[in-house]
Amino acid sequence: MTETAVIQNSPHPFTKDILVAHLRELGVQPGMTVLVHSSMSKLGYVPGGAVTVIQALQEVLTEAGTLVMPTFSTDYSDPAPWQHPPAPEEWHQIIRDSMPAFDPMLTPTRMMGAIPELFRTWPGVFRSYHPQDSFAAWGHHAATITADHQLENGLGEGSPLARIYELDGYVLLLGVTYANNTSFHLAEGRAGVGEMIRQGSPIWQNGRRVWQWFDSLDYDDESFPQIGAEFEQVHPVQIGKVGLAECRLFHQKTAVDFATDWLKNQAA
Repeated sequence: MTETAVIQNSPHPFTKDILVAHLRELGVQPGMTVLVHSSMSKLGYVPGGAVTVIQALQEVLTEAGTLVMPTFSTDYSDPAPWQHPPAPEEWHQIIRDSMPAFDPMLTPTRMMGAIPELFRTWPGVFRSYHPQDSFAAWGHHAATITADHQLENGLGEGSPLARIYELDGYVLLLGVTYANNTSFHLAEGRAGVGEMIRQGSPIWQNGRRVWQWFDSLDYDDESFPQIGAEFEQVHPVQIGKVGLAECRLFHQKTAVDFATDWLKNQAA
């Protein structure tokens, strides 16, 4: 959506104070650990854009809470299976040999939106070391959530998603749908569904750049909207507006457990 369209669709500017009030009405509270998936354009016109949104989230959570966002860089991957767009086969080895190693400070996000891209550079934010599936976090549990991110199955048991689960955290869908709810990927591994595939990325290892091959689950989000729709029929989900965006706040552990059982039943 263009900025002109955002302004035309907004009845008034959504200032930080308004966003703070909306987040509190939705149920976001100080001290919570919250994983946020977001769409800046869905919020309406926000003076200051992503800066204002991050400041509003931090103000509500306070430093006693923890703000987490996915900061994926899926282009830091083996070019052979790329489809959107594909890379010519004769380019594949050149890409593997020349792509810079993943660097939490430098590597940009890909197709994650304006809010996570800014958040990864924010003062006091930690970013996990995973070349494709990194997460960034700020606040009380930020270091714990982002430490020792396992290379294999980057959205599985050795990931920030599992740490949020252990910390009894929440998920906030800020203008996006259950299709964006990466916590359901944690359920895929626990349900034992999907095939293992070979992945590759450039990383730093013992002080030098290497191309590292590793195994990962072939994650699939096709069923996520249906899982989410069925989940909120039987479990509490706070639904409300932040700015113009329809938002959902829910307990991550409850959602992951529900999705794990759902996927097991589908596979049976």
